[in-house]
Amino acid sequence: MVSLMERYRHKIKTAEQLRAIIGPPPRKKRVIMCHGVFDVVHPGHIRHLLYAKSKADLLVASITADKHITKGVHRPHVTQDLRALNLAAFEMVDYVIIDRNDTPLANIETIEPDYFAKGFEYNAKDLAPRTAEEAAIVEAYGGELIFTPGDIVYSSSALINLAPPSVKLETLQILMERNDITFDRLRDVLSSMPGQRVHIVGDTIVDSYTQDADHERSV
Repeated sequence: MVSLMERYRHKIKTAEQLRAIIGPPPRKKRVIMCHGVFDVVHPGHIRHLLYAKSKADLLVASITADKHITKGVHRPHVTQDLRALNLAAFEMVDYVIIDRNDTPLANIETIEPDYFAKGFEYNAKDLAPRTAEEAAIVEAYGGELIFTPGDIVYSSSALINLAPPSVKLETLQILMERNDITFDRLRDVLSSMPGQRVHIVGDTIVDSYTQDADHERSV
């Protein structure tokens, strides 16, 4: 059985690799880019991506790296490698990049997508400062900022609060595949050490958080 990583990792690129593939504008194939966390992919995300794909030939999904996600306790629930693979598995997504920066501005400048798509909630008369920065960069090289309809709106945070996802096994599988470790290999190693005593070094960490109507904090 082909694993998720083996089947779809060819879609996951760095911004520099992607720029080399698509070339500079003007291009024969139009490129549209979306950016977000995509911690839990819900119907609103799907419609956002589908609408974006309908406006161009190639859809690039950019995700925020784990270290820059500070919203909520114990976020993200789904690690960046697994989030990238989840998006790569969608037929309408052509490429995925993991943004190592705290904003997508540098990657927009590198890739220069023909369109940069934002969700409907960002479409206001007075753009938020970050959205205005993105718009300025896109328009500077001749691109266009567009907004998806937002006919279905979900809150990822609300969904996670209802039922936090458990992806421990999937995260372990991604880690093992990245380092070329299989369960057969682990069994062979253990079988080769009969009578050996193994000492596992580590810390026991107990995490908890308190929550009230106004705030929540880690302890």
